[in-house]
Amino acid sequence: MHAKIRAHDGIVGVLYMVSVVLGAAVGTQWLWIAGAVAALQIISPVTRFCPVYFVLNKVMPDTEPVQDGRR
Repeated sequence: MHAKIRAHDGIVGVLYMVSVVLGAAVGTQWLWIAGAVAALQIISPVTRFCPVYFVLNKVMPDTEPVQDGRR
């Protein structure tokens, strides 16, 4: 489970970083990605659904599911 949490944090961190770099270098429209990721992180504890964990649960089926909507 720790590997899945670290993978989630890495993916989300990369999305934030890419959004900020592209926002500074190309145009501020790229900051919408950071806003969308932040919104998903804010509502995921309430809905118990995270798209990144959904994909990681499918890619890593031999590990314990994280935030799969059942708990």
